[in-house]
Amino acid sequence: MILKDYYYYFQNVLTPKFCDEIIKYGNSQQEKVGLTEYLEKKDLSKKVIKDLKKMRDSNIVWMNDPWIYKEIHPYVHAANKLAGWNFDWDFSESCQFTKYKLNQFYDWHCDTFSNPFNEPNNKLKHGKIRKLSVTCSLSDPKDYKGGELEFDYRNGPAGKLSITTCTQIAPRGSIVVFPSHVWHRVKPVTKGVRYSLVIWNIGYPFK
Repeated sequence: MILKDYYYYFQNVLTPKFCDEIIKYGNSQQEKVGLTEYLEKKDLSKKVIKDLKKMRDSNIVWMNDPWIYKEIHPYVHAANKLAGWNFDWDFSESCQFTKYKLNQFYDWHCDTFSNPFNEPNNKLKHGKIRKLSVTCSLSDPKDYKGGELEFDYRNGPAGKLSITTCTQIAPRGSIVVFPSHVWHRVKPVTKGVRYSLVIWNIGYPFK
């Protein structure tokens, strides 16, 4: 899918107080290892974890508190309209508070899966796909180095990457919204800790 805009951003829209509250809340919870779709249903043996860390190395906490969605949703709606995507979506998955410590990263991936969610007991998710992804920057850029968010539009000549660094998300409290099929990565953190909040917004498959 060729797009006019591959991401849409809002800088410094989340207050320092909001960012601090999310970080405090996230750090007070039990962390989990960030997984990939392929590993969600696997037993996490030492070998599986070792292989995972070649692709992704981060720590996460799940959140689904209404006050978080209330703060973020207006920007998702605005970006969807202003970027001209106009995707139909009607539900947000649990928020993923992500902590990238020294040398942690997430290599190239997209957020969509090969098939719609197959969860008959969850009417809010069953049969839907991820359409719009959101990344919120919670850290002051002075507190870490590295950890850049990069996009690869994959719309250039065959076999060539078209990588763009999303510098607009660097200021604390900034939000980036992008279609979930767009490939992206988080480069290794070389100093400090990078905190972010990720939300996937879903709807029925494109017609």
